[in-house]
Amino acid sequence: MSAYLRHFADTFTTLNADCLDKLGELYSNNVQFRDPLHQLNGLPALRSYFENLYSNVEDIRYELLDVDETAPGQGYLRWNLHFRHPRLSRGQPISLQGCSHLRWATHVYLHHDYFDAGALIYEHVPVLGAVIGWIKGRLA
Repeated sequence: MSAYLRHFADTFTTLNADCLDKLGELYSNNVQFRDPLHQLNGLPALRSYFENLYSNVEDIRYELLDVDETAPGQGYLRWNLHFRHPRLSRGQPISLQGCSHLRWATHVYLHHDYFDAGALIYEHVPVLGAVIGWIKGRLA
């Protein structure tokens, strides 16, 4: 594994609202970021995304499960996200498993996150969560 990917993984898991200036150490100015809920272009948009994320959740942290460099300048992070949101799951802790695909030269210029958006949000919304749980039970 490259030293850069290890540095990225170690730094990313320590990000919080007080150290978002570290994003410039990790990402290129023209970074493309995508997850199931967002598509962003550029470091300013990514910083705004993280500012909003950290201001709306409590006790957020990433638990790194695996780091894999598949080719020079390309790799994956597998992670668990742990957080609490006052309007989801009655403020109880939520965990979500996901994966990030990264491409980099000197900094990450492509970051795609893959996770179950339903497990992140919809299953924890009152009423809607119960309906989704019922549907999953019927399909099992």
